[in-house]
Amino acid sequence: MSVTIDDIRATAARIAGQVVATPTVFAAALSDLYGAEIYLKLETLQRTGSFKDRGALAKLLSLDGAQAQAGVIAVSAGNHAQGVAYHAQRLGIPATIVMPKGTPFNKIRRTEAFGAQVLLHGEDVSAAEPHAMALAEREGLTFVHPFADPAVIAGQGTVGLEMLEARPELDCVILPVGGGGLISGVATAAKATKPDIEVLGVEAAMYPAVHNALAGLESVAGGHTLAEGIAVKSPGQINLAIIRELSDGIILVDEPALEAAVVEMMESAKVMAEGAGAAPLAALAANRDRFTGRRVGLVVSGANIDSRLLASLLMRGLTRAGRMARLRILVPDEPGHLARVATEISNTGANIIEVYHQRLFHDVPAKETELDVVVETRDETHIRQLIDLLTERGFKTRRLGDTTRTG
Repeated sequence: MSVTIDDIRATAARIAGQVVATPTVFAAALSDLYGAEIYLKLETLQRTGSFKDRGALAKLLSLDGAQAQAGVIAVSAGNHAQGVAYHAQRLGIPATIVMPKGTPFNKIRRTEAFGAQVLLHGEDVSAAEPHAMALAEREGLTFVHPFADPAVIAGQGTVGLEMLEARPELDCVILPVGGGGLISGVATAAKATKPDIEVLGVEAAMYPAVHNALAGLESVAGGHTLAEGIAVKSPGQINLAIIRELSDGIILVDEPALEAAVVEMMESAKVMAEGAGAAPLAALAANRDRFTGRRVGLVVSGANIDSRLLASLLMRGLTRAGRMARLRILVPDEPGHLARVATEISNTGANIIEVYHQRLFHDVPAKETELDVVVETRDETHIRQLIDLLTERGFKTRRLGDTTRTG
Protein backbone atom coordinates (compact mmCIF):
# COMPACT_ATOMS: atom_id res chain seq x y z
CA MET A 1 0.00 0.00 0.00
CA SER A 2 1.20 3.51 -0.78
CA VAL A 3 -0.17 4.73 2.57
CA THR A 4 -0.14 2.65 5.75
CA ILE A 5 -1.68 2.92 9.19
CA ASP A 6 1.77 3.82 10.52
CA ASP A 7 1.89 6.75 8.07
CA ILE A 8 -1.47 7.95 9.31
CA ARG A 9 -0.52 7.61 12.96
CA ALA A 10 2.72 9.51 12.37
CA THR A 11 0.80 12.22 10.54
CA ALA A 12 -1.71 12.44 13.39
CA ALA A 13 1.17 13.13 15.77
CA ARG A 14 2.63 15.82 13.47
CA ILE A 15 -0.59 17.73 12.96
CA ALA A 16 -1.84 17.39 16.55
CA GLY A 17 -2.69 20.78 18.00
CA GLN A 18 -2.66 22.44 14.58
CA VAL A 19 -6.02 21.10 13.40
CA VAL A 20 -9.16 20.51 15.42
CA ALA A 21 -9.61 17.02 16.85
CA THR A 22 -13.29 17.17 15.94
CA PRO A 23 -15.91 15.35 18.02
CA THR A 24 -17.87 12.29 16.96
CA VAL A 25 -21.30 13.00 18.43
CA PHE A 26 -24.42 10.89 18.85
CA ALA A 27 -27.27 12.20 16.66
CA ALA A 28 -30.33 11.26 18.70
CA ALA A 29 -32.99 12.73 16.42
CA LEU A 30 -31.49 11.17 13.29
CA SER A 31 -31.13 7.84 15.09
CA ASP A 32 -34.81 7.88 16.03
CA LEU A 33 -35.79 8.86 12.50
CA TYR A 34 -33.83 6.15 10.69
CA GLY A 35 -33.77 3.34 13.24
CA ALA A 36 -30.00 3.22 13.47
CA GLU A 37 -27.45 4.41 16.02
CA ILE A 38 -26.00 7.37 14.15
CA TYR A 39 -22.85 9.32 15.01
CA LEU A 40 -21.62 12.44 13.22
CA LYS A 41 -17.93 13.24 12.73
CA LEU A 42 -18.09 17.04 12.70
CA GLU A 43 -15.32 18.16 10.34
CA THR A 44 -17.45 21.28 9.98
CA LEU A 45 -15.64 22.54 13.10
CA GLN A 46 -12.23 22.82 11.43
CA ARG A 47 -10.81 26.33 11.12
CA THR A 48 -11.77 26.57 7.46
CA GLY A 49 -14.98 24.57 7.90
CA SER A 50 -13.73 21.42 6.16
CA PHE A 51 -11.65 18.26 6.63
CA LYS A 52 -9.31 19.61 3.94
CA ASP A 53 -7.32 21.33 6.69
CA ARG A 54 -5.82 17.95 7.61
CA GLY A 55 -4.40 16.88 4.27
CA ALA A 56 -3.23 20.37 3.37
CA LEU A 57 -1.29 20.69 6.62
CA ALA A 58 0.16 17.20 6.31
CA LYS A 59 1.53 18.01 2.87
CA LEU A 60 2.94 21.37 3.93
CA LEU A 61 4.71 19.81 6.91
CA SER A 62 6.35 17.29 4.56
CA LEU A 63 8.20 20.01 2.60
CA ASP A 64 11.91 20.52 3.08
CA GLY A 65 13.34 23.98 3.79
CA ALA A 66 13.97 24.89 0.16
CA GLN A 67 10.49 23.80 -0.92
CA ALA A 68 8.85 25.75 1.87
CA GLN A 69 10.84 28.87 1.01
CA ALA A 70 9.96 28.64 -2.69
CA GLY A 71 6.26 28.21 -1.95
CA VAL A 72 3.34 26.03 -3.01
CA ILE A 73 0.59 26.14 -5.59
CA ALA A 74 -2.80 24.43 -5.62
CA VAL A 75 -5.92 24.25 -7.75
CA SER A 76 -9.29 24.49 -6.08
CA ALA A 77 -12.63 26.25 -6.18
CA GLY A 78 -13.29 25.94 -2.47
CA ASN A 79 -12.28 23.92 0.57
CA HIS A 80 -8.85 22.71 -0.55
CA ALA A 81 -7.92 26.28 -1.47
CA GLN A 82 -8.76 27.54 1.99
CA GLY A 83 -7.00 24.66 3.74
CA VAL A 84 -3.78 25.23 1.84
CA ALA A 85 -3.96 29.01 2.18
CA TYR A 86 -4.68 28.97 5.91
CA HIS A 87 -1.92 26.58 6.92
CA ALA A 88 0.59 28.07 4.48
CA GLN A 89 0.02 31.45 6.09
CA ARG A 90 0.48 29.93 9.56
CA LEU A 91 3.73 28.28 8.53
CA GLY A 92 5.11 31.25 6.58
CA ILE A 93 4.98 29.46 3.23
CA PRO A 94 4.06 31.51 0.14
CA ALA A 95 0.91 30.10 -1.46
CA THR A 96 -0.67 30.56 -4.87
CA ILE A 97 -4.14 29.19 -5.57
CA VAL A 98 -5.45 28.84 -9.13
CA MET A 99 -9.24 29.02 -9.18
CA PRO A 100 -11.66 28.76 -12.13
CA LYS A 101 -12.91 32.05 -13.52
CA GLY A 102 -16.45 31.39 -12.34
CA THR A 103 -15.53 30.83 -8.70
CA PRO A 104 -17.92 32.76 -6.41
CA PHE A 105 -16.37 35.93 -5.07
CA ASN A 106 -16.92 34.95 -1.45
CA LYS A 107 -14.67 31.90 -1.91
CA ILE A 108 -12.00 34.01 -3.58
CA ARG A 109 -12.21 36.56 -0.79
CA ARG A 110 -11.89 33.94 1.96
CA THR A 111 -8.88 32.37 0.27
CA GLU A 112 -7.19 35.74 -0.16
CA ALA A 113 -7.96 36.57 3.47
CA PHE A 114 -5.69 33.67 4.46
CA GLY A 115 -2.82 35.36 2.62
CA ALA A 116 -2.77 33.39 -0.64
CA GLN A 117 -2.32 34.88 -4.08
CA VAL A 118 -5.36 33.91 -6.14
CA LEU A 119 -5.13 33.52 -9.92
CA LEU A 120 -8.25 32.93 -12.01
CA HIS A 121 -7.87 30.61 -14.99
CA GLY A 122 -10.10 28.25 -16.96
CA GLU A 123 -13.75 27.39 -16.78
CA ASP A 124 -13.42 24.63 -14.18
CA VAL A 125 -10.84 22.92 -11.98
CA SER A 126 -9.85 20.49 -14.73
CA ALA A 127 -9.04 23.39 -17.05
CA ALA A 128 -7.18 25.27 -14.31
CA GLU A 129 -4.87 22.42 -13.32
CA PRO A 130 -2.57 22.44 -16.41
CA HIS A 131 -2.00 26.15 -15.89
CA ALA A 132 -1.07 25.56 -12.25
CA MET A 133 1.28 22.72 -13.15
CA ALA A 134 3.01 24.94 -15.71
CA LEU A 135 3.43 27.70 -13.10
CA ALA A 136 4.80 25.18 -10.61
CA GLU A 137 7.40 24.02 -13.14
CA ARG A 138 8.37 27.53 -14.21
CA GLU A 139 8.59 29.05 -10.73
CA GLY A 140 9.85 26.07 -8.77
CA LEU A 141 6.69 25.71 -6.66
CA THR A 142 5.47 22.52 -5.01
CA PHE A 143 2.08 21.42 -6.27
CA VAL A 144 -0.31 20.46 -3.47
CA HIS A 145 -2.76 18.01 -5.00
CA PRO A 146 -6.22 17.89 -3.39
CA PHE A 147 -6.34 14.09 -3.19
CA ALA A 148 -3.72 12.17 -5.22
CA ASP A 149 -0.81 12.52 -2.81
CA PRO A 150 0.30 10.11 -0.04
CA ALA A 151 0.84 12.92 2.46
CA VAL A 152 -2.63 14.32 1.79
CA ILE A 153 -4.20 10.86 2.06
CA ALA A 154 -2.44 10.27 5.37
CA GLY A 155 -3.73 13.60 6.65
CA GLN A 156 -7.30 12.78 5.71
CA GLY A 157 -6.88 9.35 7.26
CA THR A 158 -6.62 10.94 10.69
CA VAL A 159 -10.41 11.42 10.47
CA GLY A 160 -10.80 7.65 10.60
CA LEU A 161 -8.35 7.28 13.48
CA GLU A 162 -10.26 9.80 15.57
CA MET A 163 -13.64 8.28 14.78
CA LEU A 164 -12.66 4.80 15.93
CA GLU A 165 -10.84 6.09 18.97
CA ALA A 166 -14.03 7.89 19.97
CA ARG A 167 -16.47 5.16 18.86
CA PRO A 168 -14.73 1.78 18.49
CA GLU A 169 -18.15 0.09 18.38
CA LEU A 170 -19.02 1.51 14.96
CA ASP A 171 -20.22 -1.07 12.43
CA CYS A 172 -20.03 1.20 9.41
CA VAL A 173 -18.57 4.51 8.25
CA ILE A 174 -20.15 6.47 5.39
CA LEU A 175 -18.28 9.37 3.83
CA PRO A 176 -18.37 11.56 0.71
CA VAL A 177 -16.18 10.75 -2.27
CA GLY A 178 -14.82 13.19 -4.84
CA GLY A 179 -11.29 12.46 -5.99
CA GLY A 180 -10.90 9.84 -3.27
CA GLY A 181 -8.50 11.41 -0.78
CA LEU A 182 -10.80 11.17 2.23
CA ILE A 183 -12.05 7.63 1.67
CA SER A 184 -8.52 6.42 0.85
CA GLY A 185 -7.20 7.64 4.16
CA VAL A 186 -10.22 6.73 6.28
CA ALA A 187 -10.49 3.23 4.79
CA THR A 188 -6.79 2.63 5.46
CA ALA A 189 -7.12 3.74 9.07
CA ALA A 190 -10.46 2.04 9.72
CA LYS A 191 -9.64 -1.35 8.23
CA ALA A 192 -6.28 -1.49 10.04
CA THR A 193 -7.99 -0.61 13.32
CA LYS A 194 -11.13 -2.73 12.89
CA PRO A 195 -10.94 -5.09 9.89
CA ASP A 196 -14.63 -6.00 9.88
CA ILE A 197 -15.90 -2.42 9.76
CA GLU A 198 -17.78 -1.45 6.58
CA VAL A 199 -16.48 1.64 4.75
CA LEU A 200 -18.88 3.09 2.19
CA GLY A 201 -18.39 6.06 -0.09
CA VAL A 202 -21.04 8.39 -1.49
CA GLU A 203 -20.90 10.19 -4.83
CA ALA A 204 -23.28 12.63 -6.45
CA ALA A 205 -25.11 10.79 -9.23
CA MET A 206 -23.98 13.50 -11.66
CA TYR A 207 -20.32 12.69 -10.87
CA PRO A 208 -20.04 8.89 -10.48
CA ALA A 209 -16.32 8.78 -11.28
CA VAL A 210 -15.22 6.26 -8.64
CA HIS A 211 -18.38 4.18 -8.89
CA ASN A 212 -17.95 3.83 -12.65
CA ALA A 213 -14.22 3.17 -12.43
CA LEU A 214 -14.76 0.33 -9.95
CA ALA A 215 -17.49 -1.12 -12.16
CA GLY A 216 -15.41 -0.83 -15.32
CA LEU A 217 -17.81 1.68 -16.81
CA GLU A 218 -17.06 4.76 -18.86
CA SER A 219 -16.75 7.87 -16.73
CA VAL A 220 -19.55 10.24 -17.70
CA ALA A 221 -19.78 13.23 -15.37
CA GLY A 222 -21.06 16.78 -15.48
CA GLY A 223 -23.78 19.18 -14.45
CA HIS A 224 -24.58 21.52 -11.59
CA THR A 225 -24.71 19.53 -8.39
CA LEU A 226 -25.44 20.72 -4.87
CA ALA A 227 -22.44 18.65 -3.79
CA GLU A 228 -19.85 20.68 -5.69
CA GLY A 229 -17.19 19.63 -3.20
CA ILE A 230 -17.28 16.10 -4.64
CA ALA A 231 -17.96 17.05 -8.25
CA VAL A 232 -14.81 15.37 -9.59
CA LYS A 233 -14.65 13.85 -13.05
CA SER A 234 -11.64 11.59 -12.51
CA PRO A 235 -10.33 10.04 -9.27
CA GLY A 236 -6.64 9.81 -8.53
CA GLN A 237 -5.05 6.51 -9.52
CA ILE A 238 -3.36 6.16 -6.15
CA ASN A 239 -6.74 6.76 -4.51
CA LEU A 240 -8.58 4.36 -6.77
CA ALA A 241 -6.16 1.52 -5.96
CA ILE A 242 -6.78 1.97 -2.22
CA ILE A 243 -10.54 2.30 -2.66
CA ARG A 244 -10.65 -0.85 -4.79
CA GLU A 245 -8.82 -2.82 -2.12
CA LEU A 246 -10.33 -1.46 1.09
CA SER A 247 -13.75 0.11 0.53
CA ASP A 248 -17.03 -1.81 0.63
CA GLY A 249 -18.82 0.04 -2.11
CA ILE A 250 -19.97 3.38 -3.50
CA ILE A 251 -23.54 4.68 -3.18
CA LEU A 252 -24.87 7.22 -5.68
CA VAL A 253 -27.32 9.88 -4.52
CA ASP A 254 -29.37 12.22 -6.68
CA GLU A 255 -29.98 15.94 -6.25
CA PRO A 256 -33.33 15.71 -4.42
CA ALA A 257 -31.72 13.35 -1.89
CA LEU A 258 -28.81 15.73 -1.35
CA GLU A 259 -31.13 18.68 -0.94
CA ALA A 260 -33.30 16.85 1.58
CA ALA A 261 -30.21 15.74 3.52
CA VAL A 262 -28.90 19.31 3.91
CA VAL A 263 -32.28 20.33 5.33
CA GLU A 264 -32.48 17.25 7.58
CA MET A 265 -29.04 17.96 8.98
CA MET A 266 -30.15 21.46 9.90
CA GLU A 267 -33.56 20.58 11.26
CA SER A 268 -32.91 17.29 13.05
CA ALA A 269 -29.19 17.32 13.86
CA LYS A 270 -28.81 21.12 14.19
CA VAL A 271 -25.70 20.90 12.00
CA MET A 272 -25.01 23.11 8.99
CA ALA A 273 -23.53 21.02 6.19
CA GLU A 274 -22.69 21.73 2.57
CA GLY A 275 -23.98 19.35 -0.08
CA ALA A 276 -20.95 17.06 0.08
CA GLY A 277 -21.08 17.08 3.87
CA ALA A 278 -24.71 15.94 3.85
CA ALA A 279 -24.14 13.25 1.20
CA PRO A 280 -23.58 10.43 3.75
CA LEU A 281 -26.97 11.17 5.32
CA ALA A 282 -28.55 11.19 1.86
CA ALA A 283 -27.11 7.72 1.25
CA LEU A 284 -28.36 6.43 4.59
CA ALA A 285 -31.84 7.88 4.02
CA ALA A 286 -32.07 6.29 0.57
CA ASN A 287 -31.00 2.89 1.92
CA ARG A 288 -32.44 2.92 5.44
CA ASP A 289 -33.21 -0.82 5.53
CA ARG A 290 -29.55 -1.58 4.97
CA PHE A 291 -28.55 0.35 8.10
CA THR A 292 -31.44 -0.40 10.46
CA GLY A 293 -30.18 -1.40 13.89
CA ARG A 294 -26.54 -0.73 13.06
CA ARG A 295 -24.04 1.72 14.56
CA VAL A 296 -23.21 4.10 11.72
CA GLY A 297 -20.69 6.92 11.58
CA LEU A 298 -21.30 9.73 9.08
CA VAL A 299 -18.41 11.99 8.14
CA VAL A 300 -19.84 15.50 7.86
CA SER A 301 -16.98 16.75 5.73
CA GLY A 302 -17.70 20.47 5.44
CA ALA A 303 -19.96 23.38 6.28
CA ASN A 304 -19.09 25.85 3.52
CA ILE A 305 -22.47 26.36 1.93
CA ASP A 306 -23.56 29.73 0.57
CA SER A 307 -26.02 31.37 2.97
CA ARG A 308 -28.45 32.33 0.20
CA LEU A 309 -28.46 28.78 -1.12
CA LEU A 310 -29.03 27.41 2.37
CA ALA A 311 -31.96 29.76 2.89
CA SER A 312 -33.48 28.62 -0.39
CA LEU A 313 -33.03 24.94 0.52
CA LEU A 314 -34.69 25.42 3.89
CA MET A 315 -37.70 27.13 2.30
CA ARG A 316 -37.96 24.39 -0.32
CA GLY A 317 -37.77 21.85 2.48
CA LEU A 318 -40.75 23.44 4.21
CA THR A 319 -42.70 23.21 0.97
CA ARG A 320 -41.84 19.54 0.44
CA ALA A 321 -42.88 18.74 3.99
CA GLY A 322 -46.26 20.40 3.52
CA ARG A 323 -45.43 23.13 6.00
CA MET A 324 -45.65 25.90 3.42
CA ALA A 325 -47.66 26.23 0.24
CA ARG A 326 -48.55 28.79 -2.39
CA LEU A 327 -52.24 28.76 -3.28
CA ARG A 328 -53.88 30.44 -6.26
CA ILE A 329 -57.41 31.52 -5.39
CA LEU A 330 -59.96 32.94 -7.85
CA VAL A 331 -62.23 35.57 -6.22
CA PRO A 332 -64.76 38.17 -7.41
CA ASP A 333 -63.11 41.55 -7.95
CA GLU A 334 -65.32 43.21 -5.35
CA PRO A 335 -64.68 44.81 -1.96
CA GLY A 336 -64.53 42.46 1.00
CA HIS A 337 -63.54 39.20 -0.67
CA LEU A 338 -59.86 39.45 0.22
CA ALA A 339 -60.88 39.84 3.86
CA ARG A 340 -63.22 36.82 3.58
CA VAL A 341 -60.43 34.66 2.17
CA ALA A 342 -58.04 35.78 4.89
CA THR A 343 -60.61 34.97 7.56
CA GLU A 344 -61.28 31.49 6.17
CA ILE A 345 -57.55 30.73 6.05
CA SER A 346 -57.04 32.01 9.58
CA ASN A 347 -59.92 29.89 10.88
CA THR A 348 -58.12 26.71 9.79
CA GLY A 349 -55.04 27.63 11.82
CA ALA A 350 -52.92 28.41 8.74
CA ASN A 351 -50.74 31.51 8.76
CA ILE A 352 -50.58 33.89 5.78
CA ILE A 353 -47.00 34.84 4.88
CA GLU A 354 -47.52 36.77 1.65
CA VAL A 355 -50.41 37.83 -0.61
CA TYR A 356 -50.13 38.80 -4.30
CA HIS A 357 -53.24 40.40 -5.79
CA GLN A 358 -53.25 39.73 -9.56
CA ARG A 359 -55.59 41.77 -11.78
CA LEU A 360 -53.94 42.73 -15.03
CA PHE A 361 -51.72 39.98 -16.38
CA HIS A 362 -53.69 36.75 -16.06
CA ASP A 363 -56.24 35.09 -18.29
CA VAL A 364 -59.19 35.53 -15.91
CA PRO A 365 -62.62 37.15 -16.39
CA ALA A 366 -62.72 40.93 -16.06
CA LYS A 367 -64.86 40.78 -12.92
CA GLU A 368 -62.63 38.30 -11.14
CA THR A 369 -59.09 38.41 -9.86
CA GLU A 370 -56.51 35.93 -8.64
CA LEU A 371 -54.88 35.86 -5.26
CA ASP A 372 -51.56 34.09 -4.83
CA VAL A 373 -51.32 33.37 -1.10
CA VAL A 374 -48.28 31.86 0.62
CA VAL A 375 -49.35 30.08 3.80
CA GLU A 376 -47.68 28.22 6.64
CA THR A 377 -49.41 24.94 7.40
CA ARG A 378 -48.98 21.91 9.63
CA ASP A 379 -48.65 19.24 6.96
CA GLU A 380 -50.02 17.95 3.65
CA THR A 381 -53.35 17.04 5.24
CA HIS A 382 -53.75 20.60 6.48
CA ILE A 383 -53.11 21.97 2.98
CA ARG A 384 -55.72 19.63 1.49
CA GLN A 385 -58.25 20.66 4.12
CA LEU A 386 -57.58 24.33 3.42
CA ILE A 387 -58.06 23.90 -0.33
CA ASP A 388 -61.27 21.94 0.20
CA LEU A 389 -62.66 24.55 2.61
CA LEU A 390 -61.95 27.49 0.30
CA THR A 391 -63.52 25.62 -2.60
CA GLU A 392 -66.62 24.86 -0.54
CA ARG A 393 -66.88 28.57 0.28
CA GLY A 394 -67.00 29.37 -3.44
CA PHE A 395 -63.35 30.29 -4.02
CA LYS A 396 -61.80 28.11 -6.72
CA THR A 397 -58.38 27.17 -5.31
CA ARG A 398 -55.36 25.22 -6.47
CA ARG A 399 -51.88 24.66 -5.19
CA LEU A 400 -49.16 26.14 -7.38
CA GLY A 401 -46.44 23.75 -8.34
CA ASP A 402 -48.98 20.94 -8.60
CA THR A 403 -51.53 21.91 -11.23
CA THR A 404 -53.48 18.67 -10.74
CA ARG A 405 -54.78 20.10 -7.44
CA THR A 406 -57.66 22.27 -8.63
CA GLY A 407 -60.01 21.94 -5.67
